[in-house]
Amino acid sequence: MRNLAKMTDEELALRYMDGDNRAFDLLLSRNQSKIFAYVLFVVHDQERANDLFQDTFVKIIVKLQSRKYAPTGKFSAWCMRIAHNVIMDAYREQKADCIVEFTEDNDLSNIGAEALLDASVETQFSNSQVFSDVKRIMNLLPAPQREVVFMRFYQQMSFKEIAATTNVSINTALGRMRYAILNMRRMARDNNVNLQID
Repeated sequence: MRNLAKMTDEELALRYMDGDNRAFDLLLSRNQSKIFAYVLFVVHDQERANDLFQDTFVKIIVKLQSRKYAPTGKFSAWCMRIAHNVIMDAYREQKADCIVEFTEDNDLSNIGAEALLDASVETQFSNSQVFSDVKRIMNLLPAPQREVVFMRFYQQMSFKEIAATTNVSINTALGRMRYAILNMRRMARDNNVNLQID
């Protein structure tokens, strides 16, 4: 029998559907931080993110136990789509008409830009300023554009995965990214902000 740790997420999902609870524990440990980071980014509230994250994993468990998962793509993308739907359902229940509730200061501090940098000590200071400016500008984007930017650059999702997760066509996802980049460039230009990193 193959070691669970060497199995792909898709293989682990199939094992869990066949009754191996240890397989789900490993799936959870592999995917929880990525999914929680996404939920927290969208809702901007730790307590609410915890609730929605737990709702997401309850739905994942129910779908797996009901054998509603087919290993046709990445398991993590399937989970992200469920998380997206849980968030959308929660906002519908509140009759909110936006995806993201902005915090008072539009803080994106939950994104660890430093982890993305591989730079010398001299360039880290200027690069951290650029990332700070990017986060600030990103916060000003309309919610659908901001969501696509986060998924693409901070979670390295493909446009196909983004489209599936957000229930839109690939062209719509690409269009949102295009408008996000144009808007960010315009805002940077209007505010004399340099978005180049060393």
